[in-house]
Amino acid sequence: MIKKVRKAVIPAAGLGTRFLPATKALAKEMLPIVDKPTIQFIVEEALKSGIEDILIVTGKSKRSIEDHFDSNFELEYNLKEKGKHDLLKLVDETTDINLHFIRQSHPRGLGDAVLQAQAFVGNEPFVVMLGDDLMNINDDDTPLTKQLIDDFEHTGASTIAVMEVPQEDVSSYGVISPQGKGEKGLYSVDTFVEKPNSEEAPSNLAIIGRYLLTPEIFTILKTQKPGAGNEVQLTDAIDTLNKTQRVFAREFKGRRYDVGDKFGYMKTSIEYGLKHPQVAHDLRQYIIDLGKSLEATAQKDKG
Repeated sequence: MIKKVRKAVIPAAGLGTRFLPATKALAKEMLPIVDKPTIQFIVEEALKSGIEDILIVTGKSKRSIEDHFDSNFELEYNLKEKGKHDLLKLVDETTDINLHFIRQSHPRGLGDAVLQAQAFVGNEPFVVMLGDDLMNINDDDTPLTKQLIDDFEHTGASTIAVMEVPQEDVSSYGVISPQGKGEKGLYSVDTFVEKPNSEEAPSNLAIIGRYLLTPEIFTILKTQKPGAGNEVQLTDAIDTLNKTQRVFAREFKGRRYDVGDKFGYMKTSIEYGLKHPQVAHDLRQYIIDLGKSLEATAQKDKG
């Protein structure tokens, strides 16, 4: 009998150096998309997918994540006294969650971060959700994590989310070497390769930050040698796992938002803001006016 997927692991121990100086004292995962921290999108996706317990792997300067999901009596009392029930509801939504925290004492890579979750996971299948990748944040489609869980219920095997990326960008990702074209977007995989050269990459199907893994991955991670960047790479461990039990890849066809770099973060904020009920109208008009101003400036420079 296939075990139910009940647990999620969210690695959040990175130093966030691409967002300095903002992340000197603030966790990168707490940077807001309009008014919601990026990590809250990840937690909400997990809950919408049927996940019951979530472990967040943190590091130094990450206390703000724990505080965000904790109860704040003074704030809640103040909102209640002033009759601000809509805001109180928003605050309450972040506290009634089965959240657990553990620290990764040294940033040794994603594989090492996942290994910290072994006691939490036990002998169960689980999902790993990376905070730099937000999926379909403005849509009501089936969450990507739920798609992986649905696949697991049919195959009983680990399944990794992938997505087509431009060939020149594959060196920034883990990439799969698929067997054939895949059936309804589900691929059998020959090998998983971490950050290959674009000329040598076996495909442009890149791993995008959602993994459903069987607990056997922990045995491999315990002895996994550092790989690219001299870090313990989860992709390398998955490739080893694939040699003893099948690992599938699910191609994602939705919209992925990369908030791991400044430009991707800005684009995500704008697109989410254009659907946000409190700012959408003004933001849309601002963009229209700004576009006209930029076009006028460009025409003037040409002249």
